[in-house]
Order: sequence, then structure tokens, then C-alpha cells
Amino acid sequence: MLTLTSPDFKMGETIPERFTCDGENLSPAFGWTGVPDGTKELLLVCDDTDAPGGIFHHWAAYSIPPTWSALRAGFGPETLEPGFRQAINDFGKPGYGGPCPPRGDKPHAYHFRLSALGDHITSAASGATCVEIMRLAQPYILEFTELVGMYARK
Repeated sequence: MLTLTSPDFKMGETIPERFTCDGENLSPAFGWTGVPDGTKELLLVCDDTDAPGGIFHHWAAYSIPPTWSALRAGFGPETLEPGFRQAINDFGKPGYGGPCPPRGDKPHAYHFRLSALGDHITSAASGATCVEIMRLAQPYILEFTELVGMYARK
């Protein structure tokens, strides 16, 4: 069974400010186990399902090798990393954009979802958005798991 964890927060806990727009705006670290046989690549996305205008897409990291078991902390907007690709988030930037809900809102739920894909995303254009990557990945999902963190701005 595919599982996703973070040393930076547990399921349902507050995401530390460092990983938000109020801090360093860098991605948390993640680790995973249970990648199913036949996985060709992994996809890690982050969505805010409580955003006022509907789902807000903060990150899509794809083409992650299935032999990897972790992703270090520290990916920010436009961070380049050999070994995988990052889509354009809803802030209009490539890479990770941290939680940044409107001030005064109740805590928003940020869904970090790791998907094991049975084939490679090969038709993604340069500059593909998170939504486009998720659409291209959908037919290939073998299994997925989710880690949800919360965040509200002061």
C-alpha cells in the first residue's frame, strides 16, 4: 500500500510557516513507501480544496523516478531539479507555491497527493499547468495516497 509522510507535519496538523507564503515559500520534505510494481513514474501534487474560487493548484512535480523514496525540502517557485519536472502552478510560476489563504479565512486543507503511474507522461508540453499534468496522468494512476496539512494566515 502506497503511503506518504512528511517529517515536517503529520496528517491534519498545521503546515509550518516556513513552507508557506508567509515564510520561505519552500516545499516540505516527503517520504513514501509501498510503490506498486509496474510504476513507471510518480506524481506529487498539492491542492487547496478550500480556496474561495475553487480548487487552487500549488504544485505538480512529475516524472519522479519510481526508485526514489523521498523528496527533500526546499523546492520553491522556479526551482530546477534534475530527475523530475514541475508544472506551472496557479500562481503562474513553475514549481512549488506554498499555502497562502486569504487572511481571516478558517484554516485551509492542503492535500499533498502522491500517485504511482503505470506509464510516463510523455505528451506534456513545456509550460504545462498543474491541471494539464493531472489530466494527462489520470489514465495511468495505479494507486495514490494523500497527506493533508492545514494552514491559516494570521
